[in-house]
Amino acid sequence: MTIGRPTEGSAEVQRAPRARMTGAQRRLQLIEVARGLFAERGFEGTSIEEIAQRAGVSKPIVYEHFGGKEGLYAVVVDREMETLLEMITASLTRNRSLYRIQQVALALLTYMEERTDGFRILVRGASTASSNENATYSSLLNDAVSQVEHILAGDFERRGFDPALAPLYAQALVGMVSVTAQWWLDVREPSKEVVAAHLVNLCWNGLTRLDPDPRLVGPDYVDPVERTTADDADR
Repeated sequence: MTIGRPTEGSAEVQRAPRARMTGAQRRLQLIEVARGLFAERGFEGTSIEEIAQRAGVSKPIVYEHFGGKEGLYAVVVDREMETLLEMITASLTRNRSLYRIQQVALALLTYMEERTDGFRILVRGASTASSNENATYSSLLNDAVSQVEHILAGDFERRGFDPALAPLYAQALVGMVSVTAQWWLDVREPSKEVVAAHLVNLCWNGLTRLDPDPRLVGPDYVDPVERTTADDADR
């Protein structure tokens, strides 16, 4: 006896029930989906409808969890800022100064490597009037600057330098690491470890040979010739 196969539209077709997510799981899923879309298309180029479609839910579910696109965007930015700040803070609160500077560079490069979407969102910053204007990459860097400033101020005092200059040097150090890291995100070579080592080479060797009273030079300035080992032997 031939048994007829049920057609696609018949009531006899049985589909496996889709596993239901808990509220917390659904919220996390929506955040991850939105993070990818915001990074790819920006805030204005992303719609609630598209987020819902990619997550496999209806638009009301997204509104239920976040109140709207602005609320979802703010949550994504806050989570990324918290993740990066935790990595930077941890690197600044352990071990000696040289190692700390190295770990700051590595922490930023590692975050950018592992959470590229999140970093691109932070660099764009909050682009809506209802978003927290402090939720930007620049404000997060300011937090890092404050911590580096504290470290440098103590180091300057021990070395007899003016600790009031620590904020200036902190801005310069963090800015150099940040800009270099953004360049590396596009080229991805050499490895992040090599990049971090060269950043520290410039930062640390510059700091260890710091002039306590630097002045601008005139047009007739001549670079001093460094004395070599052979010169010393001749003397």
